[in-house]
Amino acid sequence: METFPKIISVDDHTVEPPHVWRDRLPSKYADTGPRVVRAPLKDMTFLGGKFAPVMGAKGDDGPIGDWWVYEDLHRPLTRLDTAVGYDRDEIKLEVITYEQMRPGSFSVPDRLADMDVNHVQSALCFPTFPRFCGQTFTEAKDRELGLLGVRAYNDWMVEEWCGPEAHGRLVPLTLIPLWDAELAAAEVRRNAARGVRAVAFSEIPPHLGLPSIHADDWDPFLAACDETGTVIAMHIGSSSRMPSTSADAPPAVGSTITFANCCFSMVDWLMSGKFERFPNLRIMYAEGQIGWIPYILERADVVWEENRAWGGVAEKVHRPPSELFAEHVYGCFFDDAFGLKNLDAIGVGNVLYETDYPHSDSTWPRSREVGEEQMGHLAPDVVDRIVRGNAIELLGLTEDGLWAGA
Repeated sequence: METFPKIISVDDHTVEPPHVWRDRLPSKYADTGPRVVRAPLKDMTFLGGKFAPVMGAKGDDGPIGDWWVYEDLHRPLTRLDTAVGYDRDEIKLEVITYEQMRPGSFSVPDRLADMDVNHVQSALCFPTFPRFCGQTFTEAKDRELGLLGVRAYNDWMVEEWCGPEAHGRLVPLTLIPLWDAELAAAEVRRNAARGVRAVAFSEIPPHLGLPSIHADDWDPFLAACDETGTVIAMHIGSSSRMPSTSADAPPAVGSTITFANCCFSMVDWLMSGKFERFPNLRIMYAEGQIGWIPYILERADVVWEENRAWGGVAEKVHRPPSELFAEHVYGCFFDDAFGLKNLDAIGVGNVLYETDYPHSDSTWPRSREVGEEQMGHLAPDVVDRIVRGNAIELLGLTEDGLWAGA
């Protein structure tokens, strides 16, 4: 392409610096709140979609890494958290320290520099230590500390990661206390008041021991998102259960079918009746790709038409699911030539571009080249909508694609 629009990535990641909670929690939580400890690795496996690291004691043999410690949780930083800049064959499941990371993983100036290299103007970033929708705080024992941890992360995200040093190029994505829908609603409104228009949520909440979206439990949270124009962003893995087939399946199996949870989740939402009850709701599926969407919409429409009398949706879903999708759902991709060839069956207005920096799947520093290769058959105005226009509208950015803040 002669010109390729500056990218607005709706799925990148931040690796939180060690000071995020240390500087923002009351001093009484110094020994229980999230903090970084340097320690050896005793054991680490990733099979059947389950990540299982074991931290060794000081003086033990084993590779040294930086670990987040929170209550009884020990979570190491790994090469998979920040893999960009490494040859594919060098990206292995291993613990690392902050010094072994690419600085753009956690430093705002370095992140902006790496965005420049990759033709990226703006980026929405998901968490690392809290996991993709804040499951870490939901699983913790101390709810008071968990709520403070969520709020501290959100304050850091808005005031520091997306603060003045970012010049509007980093777009805030906040968390909620998933264990209480009323508290979640209050947190959505607190952040919306300072210009935040995206909140992370679980693709399949029951996997976290939480109510499904078919129940009314989430209605206070959904109402807050509906009222404030806050998009609900769901990343693959935000249900703490990556798709797999068996306990001994290698990670490559799950990596191939990562879209599966997005697929299940989207059908949940389309058949829930929530889009008709909350007409301003918008949801997006980060890193879910888009090539699978046309068939699911086709099948959902057939089920709604032929089976709704006994399928449990006749009283709450009054329009074809494909129509609801067109108005409420966004698929996100970074490498999906097949999906782009079937764009008409998905909808130009329902697709967003991403780079997944700094993860192992990231197209950095070739996100522009990948986009040019896969979108070369599309009209320039269509490319512009996919690469930036849809994101600008969805996230309430300025015409220039920047976050304006409160």
